Amino acid sequence: MSTTTISPKFQIVIPKEVRDKLHLVPQQRLQVIEKGGVITLVPEVPLKSLKGVLKGMSKSNIREKKDRM
Repeated sequence: MSTTTISPKFQIVIPKEVRDKLHLVPQQRLQVIEKGGVITLVPEVPLKSLKGVLKGMSKSNIREKKDRM
């Protein structure tokens, strides 16, 4: 587990091993989520990188809009 410190300007540094593991790059945006006193940083993923993620997904058993109500 890595730790970091909040600077006087309220900035933090993400430890190198975490940046490398998650392939973070300078200027990459992170979503900041607070829930129950816990802060979570979630990297934003460009939509282009999601192209083809659902390739081969089964289209059977998908409900029609009228069946969802």
